[in-house]
Amino acid sequence: MRILITGANGQLGTALQQELTDHTLHGIDLPDYDISKRGQMAAEISAFAPDIVINAAAYTNVDGCAENFPLAYSANSLGPHNLALLCQQHDIALLHVSTNEVFPGERENGGYYEWDTPRPINPYGNSKAAAEFHIRAIHPKHYIVRTAWLYAAQGRNFIHTMLKYGGERGAVRVVTDEVGNPTYCGDLAAAIHQLIQTEQYGTYHFVNEGACSRWAFAQEIFRLAGLEVDNAPITSAEFERKSTPPPHCALYNTAGAAIGITLRPWQEALAEYIASHTNQ
Repeated sequence: MRILITGANGQLGTALQQELTDHTLHGIDLPDYDISKRGQMAAEISAFAPDIVINAAAYTNVDGCAENFPLAYSANSLGPHNLALLCQQHDIALLHVSTNEVFPGERENGGYYEWDTPRPINPYGNSKAAAEFHIRAIHPKHYIVRTAWLYAAQGRNFIHTMLKYGGERGAVRVVTDEVGNPTYCGDLAAAIHQLIQTEQYGTYHFVNEGACSRWAFAQEIFRLAGLEVDNAPITSAEFERKSTPPPHCALYNTAGAAIGITLRPWQEALAEYIASHTNQ
């Protein structure tokens, strides 16, 4: 299979290139390639002639999206819209990576299923929900894969932040009322690898099994890394920021599990990651 990967230099894009080695890959990313420029993408798709495009490109700075929504829309909505049009034109499958933040996070005692209606509460979530709308309206041969709280060895993520500040300061303050699914990019890439071979198009939730609060996630990071850190629990109201993430936004993997695609528990994935990718 010939696979074009956008956002190839990011956390997930890198993991996908490491995972999909049995296929012919072409990875593209900023600054040389911009998915919001349809003409540029049209030329690239025509030249490479992929069987599928995997869109891992996104502007994921949640606070940055609140400060500059035109940029968020360009990267997260217009770009996927362009890819959907081009893939429909050339009869190419499209896999688009979306987020749990398309949901409002109101389910304090539960989570969201693939068929639940998106209702984002912040600019980042709005930009990603718009992309889902465009793709569904334009191209039937699509996979939409929602995920959450990604981490990998390269790039910026919550684990790296906690290890940096915990190690330097010996104390952090982390919110207890934001709940999601910590997800290892390597596991997500493996699930995507399985999915694109099925041709069972639709919407999927691929996250490591189980959910936790940001505070509990940090606690487990410090425990596994052997760090003694004063992890003070706070609420989101005590943590000022430009955007408001959805508070209780865990995802359930129902559609993927129905066709045999599951991800291991988040604690197991995190333990392996900390053992392999930290110096602790």
